[in-house]
Amino acid sequence: MEIAFSKLSGSGNDFIIIDNLSGELNVEDFKEKIPLICRRRISVGADGVIIIEKSDRAHFRWRFFNSDGSEAEMCGNGGRCVARFAYEKGIAPQKLAFETLAGIIRAEVNGKSVKVEMIKPFGLKIDEKLNIDGRELTYSFINTGVPHVVIFVDDIEAVDVEELGRKVRFHEAFKPSGTNVNFVSVKDGKLFIRTYERGVEGETLACGTGATAAALIAIEKKMLSSPVTVITRSKEALKIYKEGEQVFLEGLTRWVYDGVLKEESWT
Repeated sequence: MEIAFSKLSGSGNDFIIIDNLSGELNVEDFKEKIPLICRRRISVGADGVIIIEKSDRAHFRWRFFNSDGSEAEMCGNGGRCVARFAYEKGIAPQKLAFETLAGIIRAEVNGKSVKVEMIKPFGLKIDEKLNIDGRELTYSFINTGVPHVVIFVDDIEAVDVEELGRKVRFHEAFKPSGTNVNFVSVKDGKLFIRTYERGVEGETLACGTGATAAALIAIEKKMLSSPVTVITRSKEALKIYKEGEQVFLEGLTRWVYDGVLKEESWT
């Protein structure tokens, strides 16, 4: 069995994208192989897998899987990568729409740069308190397609993202589904961010929905105004626009390579 795929990266988030418009790939069987395929150094390695299917509501439908095999509602950088893939493969026009579990996402491709309209955020909470190991932590929260905690710190380099991020991600306050966790600081009119991603269960080089969440909360707290530039761990910049109730995420994508998955990639 061989499966054609492309590897794209959005600001450091990398994804395996598979065109399954034909329906030949049995996704229910394949998704069990995703954690194996996403292993780095042993297999292809990726933060997630995107499978494109037919849709009667948009140009196509995606199924997005985290590297642990769990299916997620939305991924901002994944959305930017899949939009470019669909446009360059002739699946969709330059201005396109695709169906996700979070709703219909609209995007515009301009070469390597892709701008996506995010879903209307909800669940906003500002400066809530959380007890972690007897220590009171101040956080804000918003759902930008997936849940995000945002914690402002003086120095993101001093934060143990893996340890503290894991404790917040699995805290009883966010059960049963858990949350993504973002540590953010403001410097020179920009946001600098480090993210612990649910489903990856570790720090990633970028997170589009997390950057969006951090920017929206910074705007709400009157720390910055739209558009907000967010510097990711990969050092690439994402730009978040808030125009009334509409929210947009924009940044560069990178088409890394095309390949074929062989059976050895998931064994």
